[in-house]
Amino acid sequence: MFKRVLHISIISLMVFSCSGEDAVYEPVPLSLDIPAIFSNTIIAPVIPSDNPLTVQGVDLGKRLFFDPILSGDGTQSCASCHAPEKAFADNLSLSIGSDGLSGTRNAMPLFNLAWNYNERFNWDGSALSLERQALEPVENPIELHSNWTEVVQRLQNHPDYPELFRLAFNSDAVTKELTTMAIAQFERTLISANSKFDRFTLGEANLTAQELNGLDIFLREDKGDCFHCHGNPYNPLWTDNEFHNNGLDATITDLGLGAITGDPNDNGKFRTPSLRNLAFTAPYMHDGRFATLDEVIDFYSEGLQNSPTIDPLMKNIDQGGVQLSESDKADLKAFLLTLTDNSFINNFNFQN
Repeated sequence: MFKRVLHISIISLMVFSCSGEDAVYEPVPLSLDIPAIFSNTIIAPVIPSDNPLTVQGVDLGKRLFFDPILSGDGTQSCASCHAPEKAFADNLSLSIGSDGLSGTRNAMPLFNLAWNYNERFNWDGSALSLERQALEPVENPIELHSNWTEVVQRLQNHPDYPELFRLAFNSDAVTKELTTMAIAQFERTLISANSKFDRFTLGEANLTAQELNGLDIFLREDKGDCFHCHGNPYNPLWTDNEFHNNGLDATITDLGLGAITGDPNDNGKFRTPSLRNLAFTAPYMHDGRFATLDEVIDFYSEGLQNSPTIDPLMKNIDQGGVQLSESDKADLKAFLLTLTDNSFINNFNFQN
């Protein structure tokens, strides 16, 4: 991190020196390196006009993301529940906060967030932007369990952070708004698009017969029928980022989106997670109830539960699921694992 800060300082000095004594400092703009698999198939990412990406902003956000200074007792950071080696998720059914208390949700993985076009984040859609999403965990008593007044004071009194905020936002003040803006900038750079299937789509790799059959099962309505919510090769996000009741429970106790909107028709609806990087992100579902990918496939095959708000896309609810054969299940799993992006979890730019 020291080398990166030094690099920023050198850039900043160059901006000042090349522009004359009366020049106004501006952070260095940063453009996302959008993968061809995205630019060929989907529209541009969402970058707010009031929080454009800059070299200094992303670097500040990265440092804040990994810094336990945001937690009340200085023991946990954002990365404690969103670890790079787990595709920015964790391996717990329910994440544990800085006081050792268990939460109510599984940590969602973090990647390709800039392409969430409806800007609703969290399993229940409670955050309406990445900037707002970063606000709540700091003060949540079962997450980082701090308060923003104390966090801002700690950052303001830190030997490095005031200058890093000035470089990132040209501001002498440290605020919670600028803190979450920096974290959101870093999170928007977390792009995963180099799986085996991506390379296959670009003509750079081949799939096995089993993997190709798994793709066919995934796309067929009379087989896996997965594509309605998770997309197809022309949607490389592998999620619609919408909210569905996918038949987990006959009796709904966690209202999900319904608790946010107040609409009983939304009860039991949760955001569709991406199918990318499933090899790293177990356990699965909003409450981490399924320990393995095999359990997830079994659930959709023969474990669906009917309820008043069941999504109409779950067309096989009366049969309990899509009723896949064991060979179909194995092939579907083989295809899903082609969406694994090892380069993402090993990307130096995303490491602490």
